[in-house]
Amino acid sequence: MVTGIINIDKSEGMNSTKVVSSIKRLTHVPGCGHMGTLDPMASGVLPVAVGNATRLFDFFLAKRKTYVAEFAFGLSSDTLDTTGCVEERGSIPSAEEIEAALPQFTGDIEQIPPRYSAKRVNGRRGYDLAREGLEFDLKPAKVTVYSYKMLGPGPSDAGRFRFEIECGGGTYIRSLARDLGEALGTSAIMSALRRTKSGPFTLENAVKLEELTEHNIEEYIIPAQDLLEMEDVHVEGRRQQQLLCGVRVDAAGMEDGLYKLFLEDGTFYGLCEVSNHGMKVAKKIC
Repeated sequence: MVTGIINIDKSEGMNSTKVVSSIKRLTHVPGCGHMGTLDPMASGVLPVAVGNATRLFDFFLAKRKTYVAEFAFGLSSDTLDTTGCVEERGSIPSAEEIEAALPQFTGDIEQIPPRYSAKRVNGRRGYDLAREGLEFDLKPAKVTVYSYKMLGPGPSDAGRFRFEIECGGGTYIRSLARDLGEALGTSAIMSALRRTKSGPFTLENAVKLEELTEHNIEEYIIPAQDLLEMEDVHVEGRRQQQLLCGVRVDAAGMEDGLYKLFLEDGTFYGLCEVSNHGMKVAKKIC
């Protein structure tokens, strides 16, 4: 069965779930899933795990992501972006004022997620509650913003500015727009978003969904083992048989930790864990 990761450059207006459905159809593999959703209005890097590579989600999920975002100042919206009910509610700050405010939003910060988000409140998604007009509060969450740079005015130059933001998982760019506007005594919403990097996945090694066919898709699937930053372990003979039967085998001289496990025929079997001079299978993918 086909297995690995395919890095999609998602187009604006496309639903992340539909991207996964298309990959399932093209590969004829039912087990696929995206690693870090993108809202329909956003575009850019959307890695999709194919087949048993989904078992390695925890190892592929990126700790750092990079976005190019456009914020529209002087506007507010119930969704914190241009897809919601947009109103004019403030002035437009200067580029100098905006740049001076950015440092307070770098490092470890707390932000309140958007009401229209997948965050759960008493078991229900925030966006479902918001669409029903129900009142609820979301708790602030701690996130990390590694860098926050202004790139200049947007194409229309009508109170819109572009930013490059490198951040940790769980960061809402829409919330950064709202909070930046409030810090400047006005309002701001996200008017465009493009993810340019997610861990090892970049736009340079991404492919548009519309370029894929049943005949060429395997050319774009990256083997899972090529993306894991771990040392290799090769086993053979009786040692291999014991491991595959769930027996812990000797690993004297090896440091504790996770390793990529290869069988004697070169097959990538999954991950093994070494601890206290012993080794066992930690995650099987084949």
